[in-house]
Amino acid sequence: MVGVFKRSLSFPNKIPSRTLSKPTISYHNRSISLPCRSHPLISQLINEINELKTWSSKLENRTCVWLCDGLSRLKDVQDSLDDFLQLPQTRESLRRQPKWVEKLLEDFLRFVDVYGIFQTLVLAVKDDQVAAQVAIRKKDDSKIALYLKSRKKMAKEMAKLVSTVRCIARSPFPGLGSGPSVGDAELVRVIIDVIEVSVLVSFALFNGMSLSFASRKSSWIRLRLPKKVKIDEGIQEFQQIGVESLWGLGKKEDEEVRMVLKRMQELEGCIGDIETSGERVFRSLINTRVSLLNSLTQ
Repeated sequence: MVGVFKRSLSFPNKIPSRTLSKPTISYHNRSISLPCRSHPLISQLINEINELKTWSSKLENRTCVWLCDGLSRLKDVQDSLDDFLQLPQTRESLRRQPKWVEKLLEDFLRFVDVYGIFQTLVLAVKDDQVAAQVAIRKKDDSKIALYLKSRKKMAKEMAKLVSTVRCIARSPFPGLGSGPSVGDAELVRVIIDVIEVSVLVSFALFNGMSLSFASRKSSWIRLRLPKKVKIDEGIQEFQQIGVESLWGLGKKEDEEVRMVLKRMQELEGCIGDIETSGERVFRSLINTRVSLLNSLTQ
């Protein structure tokens, strides 16, 4: 007698045996295993994760372009993970580990929250930039003082996002259920790697802007990676507009004021690019969390 397996997405190399005439039908679950690394989805996801880890090591060139590139790569990772979570095998594997999935849902909810807050903060930064440019043209030191004060406040708000991301990085995952399959272990490893690179990019974004607005130069952080990651500067375009370049504009030459104004206009464009890239990551994170939730409910 040959049982009839429930249909699921798999990639077998063997041709099923022919059934005997009119067998008694019985149903049971096929042993589930996730696609191996040769499968395009899992291979693509692992490659994107490795590329992001390489990107994060380029600390000497922390520009807006570099930061937006990291955010774009993170969006690609989240989109690939979302596709991976659509596989029937992946969903069945997750359903066998409900406590582990609950932890993932909590982590991704935190990511969604911080990126949602970040979008609101960026809108405020853009408004401040516009007001500051008007003040610079008028050489209005009192309005410029308000702008510098708002920068310090923004640094503190960004630092709060950094603290939330630290909590994600330090929060341990629960153990898997007894006797996890090879597929379950592969799934766990890949998703933990996704969490790690999501933390890396988020640190670069929030910490970079916090350090830039606070006019501080360096700090050390420890992520889940085996060694410390040094964040020794903020974002270059932000740091070009320092306190010293904005104070006392009324006493400065017109050419110097024009140079400051030009940098402020360039910074406004950078902030717009960061806003767009952050919004895309925000949407991808929402999609990933919805797919995780569906794995438990569908």
